This record gives sequence, structure tokens and C-alpha cells, in this order.
Amino acid sequence: MIVTTSGRADQYIIHMAQEIAHDLNMKYVKRNKQSVQELKHNYQDDLFVVGKNRIEYHLLFQESPLFFHPNSAMFRVKRLMKGDEDPFCSACNLKKGTTLLDCTLGLGSDSIVASFFTGSQGVIKGIEANEVLAYIVRKGLKQWETGVLELDYAMKRIEVVHNDHFTFLQMCSDNTYDVVYFDPMFEEAIESSEGLNPLRGVASYNPLSIEIISEAKRVAKKRVVLKDHWKSERFEQLGFEVFKRKSAKFHYGVIEISN
Repeated sequence: MIVTTSGRADQYIIHMAQEIAHDLNMKYVKRNKQSVQELKHNYQDDLFVVGKNRIEYHLLFQESPLFFHPNSAMFRVKRLMKGDEDPFCSACNLKKGTTLLDCTLGLGSDSIVASFFTGSQGVIKGIEANEVLAYIVRKGLKQWETGVLELDYAMKRIEVVHNDHFTFLQMCSDNTYDVVYFDPMFEEAIESSEGLNPLRGVASYNPLSIEIISEAKRVAKKRVVLKDHWKSERFEQLGFEVFKRKSAKFHYGVIEISN
């Protein structure tokens, strides 16, 4: 993979791109007025584009870039601020001070909502298997400014860990987190979720297993939660009680932990 800058880059952005290349052991390439498509064609490789406000991840054979943006989380947080309910918060039974392990961080939308909802006493840790995606989200959470101070603080409180979630769970002690959460890539795609298309090129498709859920139950104090497509058979296969939502394209499954 190569790292370059946006088209009009000052010395600060150039320096930042060089640092990222060093951090991720990638090759830094000067932009030299080349288009993204030209760079991908010339180097036949994925491309990291560092700009003033965001980092874009351009996969070689994918048209749309992947980048961090708390867009959907912002909408959800604003609804929470108005007193509306969030189905994810309800499924996880989140409260002020809840600790949550998000085993499938992705772009971090659920973790952002969880961090906002649980407040400064809450602990939210996100596990992401893809090193580049983990890096982009970690940087984005620390640097993005939404204009809502409480939400900005919530984003900065999230800890991002690059690891396979099964490996990470095995390293955890018993009863470490109140909630262990999974939002794997759906086995059946939802056509309307076009915003997730860039994520599909880097997401981990390792299946959830009884062994993984067993570890999650050991690590969780209160409950294990799974978000999945409404047609998914994983709820039943893995022992989740499904909370069906009328007309929703995905449901939440819960395993209550009785200690």
C-alpha cells in the first residue's frame, strides 16, 4: 500500500502523510498532480490519501473511498438528546457508567453512541481486525469536531484496538465488561445500505462461532448482544433471544448472563 497527500497539500499535511507511512510501514509517494486513479493504475496498489480534514482509503478495485465520518452516530445522538430511544442502547441495556466491548468496531457508529450514552464514567473499547481501518477510525475519533462538545468528548473516550476479537476475548479476564457486542457483516446484504459499500472491501468476514460466543459470555458481566439481518439464522444457532422490530431490516439478539 502507498500513502500520498490530497491535491493541494502544505508541509504539515506532507509531514503527516510521511508519519502515517512510517506508522503503518507503507511507502510514501509525492502526489505530483496525479489523480487517484492514475496513482492506483501506476502502482497497482491500494492508496492512502491524507488531507487536512480526513484520511481516505482507496482500494485498488473499488470506486468509492473509505473514510471516517460520525454521520449516522450524530443523527442518533441528536435523537437521544431529544429524549428518543435508540434500539441499540435498549438492546445493550446501556446506563451511565456501563462498560462495553464492541468486538466489530468498523467505522465506530455504535461505539460513539454508546460512549455518549454511558457518559464519562462509561468505558467503551472497540476491536477492529483490519489494521488500516483501525488506524483511520482511531485518528478520526480523536480529531473530528462535530460542533457538539459532549459528543466530541464521547468520541475521544473510545479506545480502539487492532486485533481479532476472538484472540482479544481469550486474553480478557472473566466478567471484564458489562456488555460484549457483535455487529458482523450481514450474511445477506441490505440493498439500501449504500453507505456501507466501501466498508465491505476491508471488513472481516470470519464467521461467528459457538467458541467465540462462549468466550464472550465468559467476559461479559450482564449480556452479550448480536445485531444481525432479520433473516439471519445465527440468532438461533448461537443461542440468542431475538428482539424483533416491526418492519426493521435487522434485529438484536441478547444472551443474558446470570452470575
